[in-house]
Amino acid sequence: YLCAVLVLNLDRFKVVNDSLGHVVGDQLLRAVAARLLDCLRNGDSVCRFGGDEFAVVLDDIEDEAEAVQIASRLAEQVEQTYRLDDAEVFTTASIGIALSDGESRSTEDMIRDADTAMFRAKAYGRGHVELFRRSMRMDVLEQLHLENDLRQALDRNELTVHYQPIVSLDTGLIESFEALVRWQHPDKGLIGPTDFIPMAEETGLINAVGQLVLQRACTTVRGWQQRLSYPGLGISVNLSARQFVETGLLDQITETLDDVGLDPSCLKLEITENLVMENSDIAANLIEALKEQGIVLAMDDFGTGYSSLSYLHRFPVDTLKIDRSFVSQMDQADNGLEIVRTIIALARALRMNVTAEGVENANQLQLLRALECSTAQGYYFSRPLDEASAERLLKRKPRW
Repeated sequence: YLCAVLVLNLDRFKVVNDSLGHVVGDQLLRAVAARLLDCLRNGDSVCRFGGDEFAVVLDDIEDEAEAVQIASRLAEQVEQTYRLDDAEVFTTASIGIALSDGESRSTEDMIRDADTAMFRAKAYGRGHVELFRRSMRMDVLEQLHLENDLRQALDRNELTVHYQPIVSLDTGLIESFEALVRWQHPDKGLIGPTDFIPMAEETGLINAVGQLVLQRACTTVRGWQQRLSYPGLGISVNLSARQFVETGLLDQITETLDDVGLDPSCLKLEITENLVMENSDIAANLIEALKEQGIVLAMDDFGTGYSSLSYLHRFPVDTLKIDRSFVSQMDQADNGLEIVRTIIALARALRMNVTAEGVENANQLQLLRALECSTAQGYYFSRPLDEASAERLLKRKPRW
């Protein structure tokens, strides 16, 4: 006899509640519950487990493949558009699976293991299904330690900001920098953002991390403007999804600019396509308010998300950043070059600037110049540098 427990969590449910209200959120929960009931077998059970989470018991299954098949079907049923109270809502579900394995396992153990697998599914992106493996328990403990370390890192000043130059392709000179957070862990050494930013978003620590990066980056670039005679030098700062939906973000940004004395036109906030589309109502209002303050907005990793032309009119950003995956293929395949050419032509038609990411060789730079791309960044110019190294680079005034 084999059974399975599934824990299903709705991705980004908080955004629905925050942007459309709890009434619509409750309607979404009821609509999801109805779809789950429709595609379960006789004898299976489903309940709302709390918040935006459901638990499913699959009774008497053949093997783990059947459990995964049913979970995948549930994920497909949930992943559809819902029309709720004159609003269209799209959601996905992350699902974790725990199987009874012949051992004496308590209900709590199976739910805990399914929950652990669900968090692993979320880590891989929205809409994933993941089967629990024993190795996941060690991973969870490691993540808990890392979370505790990150909380202490904020107090111990272990987070640093590195700066990657963004070069004007007209002049060949550094026009601005992108601020990239790094964690100098006392035991693990330098940790990149991909290893701790998702956890910071999950735990809410991203707000403190984001404010630290914004304050430090603006302070640093303002100092360079004054000391090194770079009056128009700009700084790009990334906004995460969690920061984007937090109330008070606009006040936080404007207060930082005032405190530092940095002109708003020297700050560029980078947001992703998916972030904007999944928070469309919030995004429209916030983008408008930021632009009224004179702050520059860039669409990061353009071409890898929804890539809907219609939202470029609704969300009038100033710059499109071409994802490095397209730039890297420019001198290897015709399609890569044509995609970059199309994005640049689109931006020009909409009176937007373009930044090409991931430039690694002179041939790519030459092609981008021929296509009249505005700016570029990548290892060909420089890797991200600590503050002192970036300042030395600025003093040399290199030209590419």
